[in-house]
Amino acid sequence: MHYVVWDCETDSAQTDWATMLEVGAVLLDNNFKKIDQFEARCRLPKDRVPTATALCINKSNVDLLTKGNYSHYQMIGLLEQTFRGWAKKHGSLTFLGYSSINFDDEVIRKEFFKSLRKPYLTNTEGNVRHDALNIVRAAFAIDDDILQTELNDKGNKSMKLESLSRLNGIESIDAHSALADTIMTVKVLDLIKEKQPYLWPEYFKTSSKIIIENLIKQEKIFTIQESFYGKHKLFCTAPLHPNACEHPVYKGWFQAVDLRVDIELIQQLNYGDLKREMRKSPKFLRTIRSNKAPIILDQNYSMKVDPYTSIDPNILMKRAELMKTNEKFSKDILSILKENAEERMETATQVDPAPEETLYSGGFDKMNKDAFLFDEFHKANWKDKLSVLSKFKDERLVGFGHKLIYNEAPEVLPKELHKKIKRGIAERILSTNNEKWTTIEDFHEDWRNIYENDDKMFAFKTVDEKLKFLDGIKEYVDNLEQIYLEA
Repeated sequence: MHYVVWDCETDSAQTDWATMLEVGAVLLDNNFKKIDQFEARCRLPKDRVPTATALCINKSNVDLLTKGNYSHYQMIGLLEQTFRGWAKKHGSLTFLGYSSINFDDEVIRKEFFKSLRKPYLTNTEGNVRHDALNIVRAAFAIDDDILQTELNDKGNKSMKLESLSRLNGIESIDAHSALADTIMTVKVLDLIKEKQPYLWPEYFKTSSKIIIENLIKQEKIFTIQESFYGKHKLFCTAPLHPNACEHPVYKGWFQAVDLRVDIELIQQLNYGDLKREMRKSPKFLRTIRSNKAPIILDQNYSMKVDPYTSIDPNILMKRAELMKTNEKFSKDILSILKENAEERMETATQVDPAPEETLYSGGFDKMNKDAFLFDEFHKANWKDKLSVLSKFKDERLVGFGHKLIYNEAPEVLPKELHKKIKRGIAERILSTNNEKWTTIEDFHEDWRNIYENDDKMFAFKTVDEKLKFLDGIKEYVDNLEQIYLEA
């Protein structure tokens, strides 16, 4: 198995709406030694507004937004080509980044979706994914002194990549550039591999969703790791009965009980009392999300920490056995979870999602039926791409394709279609409502907050440097506003 450690820098923290501006990736062999690397930066597409905060964090100035070597469409295509090329040459890959499961992986999926590419590259076709932050947190839960750390504002050990790198002799001067963050991640993981060689393969066992689900259904007792407000804890847990251990509504959410509680007493509760018990804090039920690369280890690791050290191991094993054999109790728990989920759904705001928000909810089968056309679309010249789009059945993909052409070759669009696309963009970015995407008004509010706050320095060395940067990105957005006011 080869590894791909990667990172992206974006114009927003909202994954449905974020635009990749920069990507860095390193290919490593089975011994975690570098084989190849990839780095690319692109221009910002002209149909979206960035957030000032994101641009300050990754220092994407106006020249980088407008004069990069690649358009956004070109960079996304080159990224897919590189990752697929590495997989073809080296076989199955394990993709991971620092806090990538909840951000970078979501961004690449949605960017591929909006670019008419198969979105699940990092965990399909033999590839699997993991998260370096999960591994770091587990390493600290087992050995609190594994790496040098500093305290954050809340008095807990900081798990920030730049902090860990700086304190452990790793160059961190270019933090928040994609390739620099990738290289820092590789070096932090290499330190953990060196200091916990016996645990290294155990950490990666849970890269595969299928392996995790089989493990949960087959094992009677194991250790899981979770983090709360900077604290990294090990829990000795037992999964629910193998026939009733997955959440009835949220697929891939498997349930286990914390063995610090008296399982025999809880199993004697009637349905109503059990429901009330499940609402109490601390909760005795723990959720293991099989698609989020959770860390699952042998039971011995949690048995060595409080509060489990004060419980007879035989009692822990007995409690685990009670969970494994009482199918009715597990089904009662799932029934309560279903009721709770349905109650939340009833009170949720019923707003139709935008196409960008529908990767998971908008009909995967429908998108898949058009997937065979993706290659034809990308191979066609820009004028012919429009006719290829006419073969698509999924209206979301047709809309995304129109915007790709608008950004790359607007001159090939029929006049009325060009006008329609431009008006649609204008309605979005000029909106004065509280929208989910970034509007011109949102940018200006964010920009003013940074401009007027001397404490918000990000990585700028002087106030003058910060103000010059802010003036540049404001000019860019002001020009964008003028273009769409005309629509």
